[in-house]
Amino acid sequence: MIAIKTKEEIQVMKQGGMILANVMDELEREVKIGVSGDYLEKKAQELITKAGGKCNFKGQDGFPSCLCFSINQEIVHGLPNKIAKDGDILSLDLGIFFPLSKFISGKIDEKKYPNLKNGLHTDMARTFLIGEVDLEIQRLVRVTKKALKRGIKKVRPGVTFGDIGETIERYVVKQGFDVVRELCGHGIGKDLHEEPDVLNFGERHSGSVLKEGMVFCIEPMVSIGDTRIKKGKDGYSYITKDNSFCAHFEHMIAVTKDGSVILTE
Repeated sequence: MIAIKTKEEIQVMKQGGMILANVMDELEREVKIGVSGDYLEKKAQELITKAGGKCNFKGQDGFPSCLCFSINQEIVHGLPNKIAKDGDILSLDLGIFFPLSKFISGKIDEKKYPNLKNGLHTDMARTFLIGEVDLEIQRLVRVTKKALKRGIKKVRPGVTFGDIGETIERYVVKQGFDVVRELCGHGIGKDLHEEPDVLNFGERHSGSVLKEGMVFCIEPMVSIGDTRIKKGKDGYSYITKDNSFCAHFEHMIAVTKDGSVILTE
């Protein structure tokens, strides 16, 4: 069942999402040739603690790190045990859990916040160019970012999740790339991963209908080659089967009566 958030809950999630976006901005300032995942991991942990939150990826299905540091053919869940080199693309995926007391003082009114009794989760991702990157790989990153924007623009009450996926897929394929089909976006709130699965492909008018109060993550993952995936040697990352480059962007979105609100800006 897809949870419907109250206006108060969405406002709280927007506050948390803004903090997450600010943390990601701080990490982005450090992205350059030679930056190590270990350095960004420590930086992320410091910033999250300072913001009054906790890493929500660490410990999720045994994942050992706070930050996902995915390079080139790593689609998602790369470990921060690498160094970014000239010509790479680097995807940073980060989530923060905030206790509700971070935003609400005094006793929590569970009628106002039925879905967020203990706190809330936030989640976002960006892909960056490292140094001099091949022109076609640069285009891959631009297309993936634009695919996310097109998917978000589609969000409003009455459309379906299939409409969003079809919009993303159609644009990406037209640009000569393709979307990864075995990984997807997700609902979010009291849990990091909630219903529904938010696919980056689909058919128009298929799937659940969007309703005011839904909150979910849209996250196109686009490959320049094979979209089939396999587990990386680290046991956590997912990589393209042919080792082709892949880009990834993600925002947390709320459905409002007028359309959508990006919560991670």
